[in-house]
Amino acid sequence: MCDTIVALRNSTADGSVLFAKNSDRDPNEAHEVVLIQRQRHSVGSSVKCTYVEIPQVEETYKVLLCKPFWIWGAEMGANEFGVTIGNEAVFTRIPYGKTPGLIGMDFLRLALERAKTASEALDVITTLLEEYGQSGNCGFAHPMYYHNSFLICDKTDAWVLETAGKEWAAEKVKNIRSISNAITIGKRWDKASKTLVSFAIEKGWCVNEDDFDFARCYSEPIFTRFSDARNRQVCTTNALLAKKGKLTPEMMVEMLRSHSVNRAEDWRPDNGIMGADVCMHSGWGPIRLSQTTGSLVTHQTDNLSTHWVTATSAPCTSIFKPVWLDCNLPDMGPSPTGEYDPGSLFWKHELVHRAILKDYPQRIKLIKNAQSEIEKHFFDKTLKVEQNHQKDREALSADCFKKSDTLEKEWSEIVEKQPITTKNKPLYASAWKKVNKAAQLPE
Repeated sequence: MCDTIVALRNSTADGSVLFAKNSDRDPNEAHEVVLIQRQRHSVGSSVKCTYVEIPQVEETYKVLLCKPFWIWGAEMGANEFGVTIGNEAVFTRIPYGKTPGLIGMDFLRLALERAKTASEALDVITTLLEEYGQSGNCGFAHPMYYHNSFLICDKTDAWVLETAGKEWAAEKVKNIRSISNAITIGKRWDKASKTLVSFAIEKGWCVNEDDFDFARCYSEPIFTRFSDARNRQVCTTNALLAKKGKLTPEMMVEMLRSHSVNRAEDWRPDNGIMGADVCMHSGWGPIRLSQTTGSLVTHQTDNLSTHWVTATSAPCTSIFKPVWLDCNLPDMGPSPTGEYDPGSLFWKHELVHRAILKDYPQRIKLIKNAQSEIEKHFFDKTLKVEQNHQKDREALSADCFKKSDTLEKEWSEIVEKQPITTKNKPLYASAWKKVNKAAQLPE
C-alpha cells in the first residue's frame, strides 16, 4: 500500500512543483536510495529488468531511485531533467499475470531513464505496457500480484496514469492531486488506450459508452476496499486543499507522516487488524502486512530539484535529508538486504524504529522535539546553499546524513532506557516478533 501526492506551481508557496510519496512494502524489504549515471548503450543491446530483458535505448538518463533492494526498478524516483514518478498498486477485475514479466517498478525506472518530460514518461510507460503487458510477483516476503497507477510530474506539468492489464487512462493534473491503491479516474480522462471502453462493454461491466466509468468498471472491490485507499486519498487530498497556494516541502513531509485514521495523540499502531494510514505501520494478519519502508519529497524550482529522502522506514520515526542528482550520494553503508546489517543505514534505523514500536505512544514522544529541530536546521541550511556550487550542496548533504546518524544513535539509547508502560496487543506483538526473527534482528 502506498500514497503519492503532487502540487503544481499554482498551488505552492514559492511557485515550485512539489511531489511526495511513501513506499509501503514488507517490513523487512529494505529500502535503498541509489544514483544511476547517464549511460550510452550499444545499438541492439538489451536491458535486464527485474525478471525479463527488453531492447535497450541508445542513451539512458541519470536517475535517482528509491527502491526495494531486490527489484531492478523503483517505487519512486527522479531524473536529471526533473521528471519525478511514483507508482501505486491497484487492484482490478482483469486477472493478474503471474508469469515473470515487466512489473510496475520496472516501468517507472524505464520511463525515468528514457524521458525528458512528464508527457514523454507517460508515453514511454503506455507504449511498453501495450507491447509487453504487466506481470510477475511484486512481493518480497509474501507473493503479491497487482496492476499499477503512476503519478508523473516535471517542473511544470503532472499526469495521473492508471492501468488494468494493458488498458489504461491518463488525466492531466490541474493543481493538486493524490493517488493511493485504487483507480480514481472515472468518466473523464485526457488520454486512454484504444479499447479501454470497448473491452469493458465486451466483459459486461457496462452497457455502453455513456454508462462507462473506469473506476467503477475495472476496480476489483475486495482488495480495493481492504487497502483503505479511498480513506487515505481523502486524507491527503484534504490536506493539500487545506494549504493550497501555501504548500511547502515541510508540509509535504508532515502529510507523509499522517496517521489518517486517527490523529489522536495516543494513536498506536497495534490497534486493530484492519485499516491503513498514509504513514503505514505493519500489523497482524493478511490485511496489514505493509510498512512504509521509505519516503521521498521533491522540491522542483526552475533551476534545481532538491530531493528529501529518509532512506529509512516509518517517516514518523525518520529524518528527511537532502540529496541532489548532480552530487554524489552520502555514504549509507552497504546495500541493504532482507536481513539485519549493522552497517546499513536502513537497518541501523530499524533498531530505533522497532524499539519505539514496543510502546509507541510513549516512546515516539522521546524523539519528536529533536526530529523537528534537526529537520528545521536542514531545511534552513538547504535554502542557503541550493543556489551555491555543487560542492557546497554535496557537503551539506553528507553533513545532514552524518548528523542524522549520530542523532539516531542517541535516540536508540534514550528509547531503550524508557520503561514500557503499556504492552502491545498480543497479535501485534506476535507478528513483529516473527518479522524481527526473520530479519535476524538483535534482541
